[in-house]
Amino acid sequence: MIHETIVTTAASDGRPHVAPMGARYEGDFVVLSPFRPSVTLDNIVATRAAVLNFTTDVRVFAGCVTHCATDWPTLAASRVASVRLAESLAHAELELHELRDDNERPVLRMKCAHRETHAPFTGFNRAQAAVVEGSILVSRLFMLPADKVDREMAYLQIAIDKTAGEIERTAWGWLTSAIARHRERLASPGGQAA
Repeated sequence: MIHETIVTTAASDGRPHVAPMGARYEGDFVVLSPFRPSVTLDNIVATRAAVLNFTTDVRVFAGCVTHCATDWPTLAASRVASVRLAESLAHAELELHELRDDNERPVLRMKCAHRETHAPFTGFNRAQAAVVEGSILVSRLFMLPADKVDREMAYLQIAIDKTAGEIERTAWGWLTSAIARHRERLASPGGQAA
């Protein structure tokens, strides 16, 4: 099972980095598998630390993949050389236990060093799940057929229309705009998406 989270890391100079990433649990370990190149991977190798952030603010997911918003407030982690999202519901501080190198997608086995809860989880919202799914689609626009993206976004739109609040509508707008920009780039002379 893969859990969609926000991973925060810090460069050696303390500069924070925020990225959505799937995490797997193997017993006492959290497993991360970032694709190369990856600032998250570079920071974990340099500091041997990362933080899993548990948040229902789906703007973070959408903002990171669309580059519409990237300046998420962070605070120093309590026990590891990293940062956490200031507005997370909870976070888990991780230390690198093992790195299985790979040219495309290394595997990082991380051990939890500390956990904190900051606010209650009030329940699931279908629009939040739709934004997370839409964020994954946007992160893969370069490899997915346009008709698949259109079908899935149309289905996800139902949850947005029925259950979204202002935060989810903002995030959804970033995603739909990113898809439109991608297609405009493909249609322009040269036809390559950035």
